[in-house]
Amino acid sequence: MRLDHNSPTTPGAMDASRATHVLFELPNYSQHRDLGTGSFLRSATFHAGGCAWSLRFYPCGQLSSKHVAAGLDLMTEDAVVTASYDMWLVDDGTTGALYSAVESDKAEFDMRCVEGFLRSWCVYKFMKRSELEASPYLRGDRLVLGCALRVVKATRVPGSQPVADELAAPPSVLAEDMGRLLDDDEGADVSFNVKGEIFGAHRVVLRVRTPEVFHAMLHRHHGMDDRGRSRIFIHDMEPAVFEAVLRFVYTDRLQLRQDMDELSKDGRVEMAHGLLAAAERFDMGRFKLVCERMLSKSLAVETVAATLALADRYNCGGLKEDCIDFMISSRMDDVARTKGYAVLKENHPLLLVEALEKAGKLGKV
Repeated sequence: MRLDHNSPTTPGAMDASRATHVLFELPNYSQHRDLGTGSFLRSATFHAGGCAWSLRFYPCGQLSSKHVAAGLDLMTEDAVVTASYDMWLVDDGTTGALYSAVESDKAEFDMRCVEGFLRSWCVYKFMKRSELEASPYLRGDRLVLGCALRVVKATRVPGSQPVADELAAPPSVLAEDMGRLLDDDEGADVSFNVKGEIFGAHRVVLRVRTPEVFHAMLHRHHGMDDRGRSRIFIHDMEPAVFEAVLRFVYTDRLQLRQDMDELSKDGRVEMAHGLLAAAERFDMGRFKLVCERMLSKSLAVETVAATLALADRYNCGGLKEDCIDFMISSRMDDVARTKGYAVLKENHPLLLVEALEKAGKLGKV
């Protein structure tokens, strides 16, 4: 990894005199391209704004293997930070071209929140793998990921210390191992029947990893399946949604059977509804936060109104604010022409009033 605090070729709108610029070199890309969805390579630790940071690169994507992903981690314990960042790929060959996937994105980091859940931000669809592997940014089996980071505000608890540089230790493979345990079905002693689709699971894992709702299900007698496993029927839930719940229980990661972008507009809303409903039903607060964050990162003109209604229904405060901010930006006229907006206007008029009041306070109407 190289640090360059005043690189003149860095894209984005940050003031280079106050921004920390980092180049993360990744040799031997082909050796890592099948690392597995959700698995990543981490840069050495660097410092900006009095805090320690590192970059992540996901060769096989964070949520979907169709896109590589890149992320930024706050490594300082007990820190609360507001930062803006740009991320890009560099053609380190003859052209010097840059591919900028995100520019001046603003992010809130809070190491005290939900087991460090807000320690990282990820660009899930940094670039399609097929495009990357045919591009000049992959030369000699080598990538260079760039990041410009500007810390806007940082607060630390006195006496907190940065996390040690993780280069010396290999990345954890616990999530991958737990995912294989779920996939292999070996030793499974519980089966879930969701609309005829069967999912095997391990009672001991469910007892350790799930809240009381799952525990109550395990203690009720449901009979046995043809393999001698306790059988539990799950009603009013799509198999793809339950699979995401179960996989999160095992791996602590949100992994969907089908990429959200591959679904129709109505399909994306239906999946979002299903995920949030499942989080409420099973009382899985962390799963709910992860779903909120995914939806916030994938807001679109066609679906934002429906997402706002879901956010309000399931008490997702952060997602609700993001939806309103999205709508009252320069996209309001486009949103107003969508089917979802018409439904929102008819069934949830107070949400529109809330959005318009915020727009008025910001001078956008």
